Amino acid sequence: MTTEDEAASSPENPWRPQPGTLGSFIRMQRQLAHLSLREMAGMTAVSNAYLSQIERDLHQPSLKVMQSIADALGIPAADLLRQAGVASPQGDSATTASDDSGHIDTERAIKTDPRLTQAQREALLGVYRSFLAEG
Repeated sequence: MTTEDEAASSPENPWRPQPGTLGSFIRMQRQLAHLSLREMAGMTAVSNAYLSQIERDLHQPSLKVMQSIADALGIPAADLLRQAGVASPQGDSATTASDDSGHIDTERAIKTDPRLTQAQREALLGVYRSFLAEG
């Protein structure tokens, strides 16, 4: 975690994102991708100050910015739209998406499962990726 992430998630910080919000979802996905705000800003052409405001739910991003964030995080824009309440939860891509071989996109399912904590997501992704590496 970076210093700015630690400050944003400390109990003393009244601007800490609330669970289940678009901003906290984006923050969680950025942390899972091991990106700092500055790194993600460089990938999205959006300032790190604006990204921070989005993560703290002070601003609602435009569709263009959401697409840029989704691309930088390697997740479908539809997942962000669902999290923002713009798209219907019907046909959730986290459970129905598949790759060319027909396998469920396990990484996306782990990353977007609201029942898991950040630590649980990281642990599951680590185990899953180690199994794939063993081949």
